[in-house]
Amino acid sequence: MDTKLFSYDIVAEDPTTHARAGVFHTAHGDIETPIFMPVGTKATVKGLLPQTLEQLGAQIILANTYHLSMRPGSELIDNLGGLHDFMQWHHPILTDSGGFQVFSHGEFFKLSDEGVRFRAVDYDGSWVSWTPEDNMAIAEQLGSDICMQLDQCPGYPAERSFVERAVELSSMWADRCYKAHTRPDQALFGIVQGGMHLDLRLRSLAHLESCGDFPGYGIGGYSVGEDHETMFETLEPLVSEHMPKAKPRYLMGVGNPTTLVRAVAAGVDMFDCVLPTRTARMGTAFSSEGRLNLKNARFTKDAGPLDSACTCPVCTGGYTRAYIHHLVNQKEMLGGILLSMHNIYFLLDLMRRARKAIIAGTYGAFVNDWMASEGAADF
Repeated sequence: MDTKLFSYDIVAEDPTTHARAGVFHTAHGDIETPIFMPVGTKATVKGLLPQTLEQLGAQIILANTYHLSMRPGSELIDNLGGLHDFMQWHHPILTDSGGFQVFSHGEFFKLSDEGVRFRAVDYDGSWVSWTPEDNMAIAEQLGSDICMQLDQCPGYPAERSFVERAVELSSMWADRCYKAHTRPDQALFGIVQGGMHLDLRLRSLAHLESCGDFPGYGIGGYSVGEDHETMFETLEPLVSEHMPKAKPRYLMGVGNPTTLVRAVAAGVDMFDCVLPTRTARMGTAFSSEGRLNLKNARFTKDAGPLDSACTCPVCTGGYTRAYIHHLVNQKEMLGGILLSMHNIYFLLDLMRRARKAIIAGTYGAFVNDWMASEGAADF
């Protein structure tokens, strides 16, 4: 990795919380934090053109190493110019390791110190073997700006011994990923695991810090079945007291507005989640009034915008709640597209406003105002 390409500058720190505003520099542009990153699992944020994502203000999007390695294959993407050209998104891209998807295959995977062997049950059913070195080779062929180490993500609840073994494997694999990763224009992030056990989280973090100079850290193994209060019992002290200050901190797979607001206060910089687009396809919208189910009959004759406080292209473009209610109930694809646009913009704008408050030194008041608002009812 070329350390000149990847650095993190802290622009401001809030005086009453652990929130900070920063800039992470990459080969395809700068990322202003805190930031929400829309998820484009199979090299597309479902239903949205890259130009639309730019219009909404997206700075970086995600793609999934597992799914892209299965179809169309990382070698093909590499031969076609890499992921940026393949999907026509010429801004930063983060690819996760695919580990979460592999370990969600239930009984169809086998773990060893060497790596993981799994059955691609959601594709052709073939058995596939991955070592950390294989995973890094795929990531380098995809050509994302940020890639993640191969790790094991234990669900919740889980026996402590199982979580401890996941930390052991993830740490071992982090060493090997760090040594195997050679692409200079791609940053490799380590991932902190440990479930809901703070001591295991600290053990994981200490190992990552000892094995190499990672330019950033993912925080994995949250939002895997636990309630949000349980998550914050360990997340808050981990981030605010123990994680390196000069590196970006990426909370993986978390995307409801209230959790983003609270996690920024703890010192988290980056987020991703399929929630805004997945719930949009089910007819659900984030709003300043809380979460809205546009399938509900109460919207049948509602001539208002989705959210009168929102300035997204949907809310300012004349699309009424009644129209979107109609689209959703008739299963028209435009309903999911419009709601996806709104939901992604909602989270991007929330992080823009959070950043502004941090720079102004008023993020503590921002959190209090949010928690007292109707918008906090987003679960």
